[in-house]
Formats: sequence, C-alpha cells, structure tokens
Amino acid sequence: MLHDFTPGAYQFLQGGFPYSAGVIAQPGWAIQRVRFARPLPVAAGFAAIERHLAAIGRPLTALCAAELRSPSPFSMGGFQDFNRGYVDVLARWGLVRDGLNPVARSNVCPAFDAPAEPSFHAFSFTVPDAQGDAGRDFVVAGSGEWPEDQPFPEGIVARRDVSAAGLAAKADYVLRTMRERTAGLQGDWQGLTAAQVYTVHDIHPLLRSHFAAQGLTAAGLTWFTCAPPILELEFEMDVRRVRTELVWPAAG
Repeated sequence: MLHDFTPGAYQFLQGGFPYSAGVIAQPGWAIQRVRFARPLPVAAGFAAIERHLAAIGRPLTALCAAELRSPSPFSMGGFQDFNRGYVDVLARWGLVRDGLNPVARSNVCPAFDAPAEPSFHAFSFTVPDAQGDAGRDFVVAGSGEWPEDQPFPEGIVARRDVSAAGLAAKADYVLRTMRERTAGLQGDWQGLTAAQVYTVHDIHPLLRSHFAAQGLTAAGLTWFTCAPPILELEFEMDVRRVRTELVWPAAG
C-alpha cells in the first residue's frame, strides 16, 4: 500500500516496524543522497543528519531513507532490540505516525573494515526539484531472501544453501522483490541510477543470467562484500533512482 507522507514531500510503500519498503518523491520534489566518508555511529549519524537538514532549510521529516552498517549479523532478537532504539529517534522526529514508519532502510554487515558499532553509511532526503519534470526519484529498501510473511528462519529461500543453485534461487527472490517494490512505488525501473548487492558470496556466475538480464549492469552494479543484518541470510539488494549524490567528511 502506497501512503502519502506530506510532511516529508514523499510517498512510501508500507513495510514493517523498522522501515518502509521504499519511498518516492512527490511531484515537484527530488531525493538527494549523502554518503559519509566514514561510517558514523548511529547517535552521531542522527546528529549529523539533523545538522545537515537544518543547514539546507529542510525539516527532520524530509529524511526518507537510511543506509546502515553493523559489526556483524544480529540474532533475530538482537535485530529487534536494535530496531526499537532506531525507531524511537524517528518517532521523536515526527516521522512515525499512526504506527507507520515511512523511512526506507538497508542495514548490512561488512566482511572487511566493519564498524565497531552500528553506524550510518548514508542517508537520503527530499528537496525541491530544481531539474523540473525529469521523472520521480525513489529508493527501494533493502531486502534479503526471507519473505517476511513466512516464519523465520524456516521461510528463508534456499536456507543454508550457498551453492550456485542456492544463490541463484536467493537472487531470483530478491530481484523479484526489487521489481515488485519499484512497481508498487510507481517508479521507473529503466531509470535506476544504482543497484547495490550485499553478499559475501561470489556473484559473478549471476551477472549475465540475473543482473544483466534485468538491466542492472548498464548503470553499474555495486557489489558490497557484506552480509545481511540477520544470521542465516546470505543475499540482499537495494535499488534507487537518485540524481544527486554527495559525500561528506567523517566529521559531518
């Protein structure tokens, strides 16, 4: 279900408690993305986001997507505990209303150079669209190979199978989810500016059959050697159509 979030100038695809399934800018607005040069611990990251939004004259409710990095995969219970603290901040900022969280998110665990604690890697927010009617920017939230209407961990696609066939099944499910969420947002798949894959497993055998076949190599596919945030998950993706992206120094 697509909801309007007027205070943020975007719409969001309903997800669960920790995050929405994706966001799309309302007509007349664009999405910008800022990546931190170095990950900032969550509390410092929220403070930096608050300063940045204030500096450009945008309200806290303009925040529409977050990309996090964590030291290692959580148990399901640990993931839920982390999410409560994260969502508490969004609620204080006026983003969580009527039990709905509009902010899209990914949260993955680097195999190399992992942060010492959960940290912000990047964030996205809405701004007036200075480029006119050039199509609507959107961000699809990260998804792993677990259908969230299925029991965990039994419902994981190709659970514990990281063979070529198992990874192909996982990629099939996640790519289908990316397409479905993009369609649900009324976004333009052909207009994607970035597609990000998160797995510690070799994706080269899937490049032609899965990613090129879906049109994801033309703009450049980014592979992060990261694990998804919950133990037993092996493959995650997110995609976006964002025309303006910036990099901030570590100090914000």
